[in-house]
Amino acid sequence: MAEDIQTVRLTQVQDYQFDVDFGTPGPALRADEPAPLGQGLGPSPVQLLAAAVGNCLSASLLFALRKFKQVPEPLACTVQANVGRNAEGRLRVLGLTARLTLGVPATAIEHLDRVLGGFESYCTVTQSVSPAIPVVVEVFDALGTRLK
Repeated sequence: MAEDIQTVRLTQVQDYQFDVDFGTPGPALRADEPAPLGQGLGPSPVQLLAAAVGNCLSASLLFALRKFKQVPEPLACTVQANVGRNAEGRLRVLGLTARLTLGVPATAIEHLDRVLGGFESYCTVTQSVSPAIPVVVEVFDALGTRLK
């Protein structure tokens, strides 16, 4: 199996602020720890983790729906990270809950049961993170009906 190496470069600006260069066109992203360590002038590492999981799940759901030529846009996703202390008293991400929302009612989507049954398995980030951090995935349609 061929490997794809993804490189992200972080450069300290000051204190806990780092510029994150993804090696793509466009500006770097400024990350920062929240107070009292940092100044909260950018997303924290926990927020970046939550964003990566949410973005990957959203992209996987969109890809699976488009495979059946469905138009679910605009998709939305909210990810909540539960941060607390582990048994050793150290702060850890104890769990993530991702809530994906379709931009249309479920009745407008064909093959929805099939898509909902398999899209998560194609999410590279979530499948990599979930052995260590429980990830709950919920899917709703535009009317607020829970589908998964």
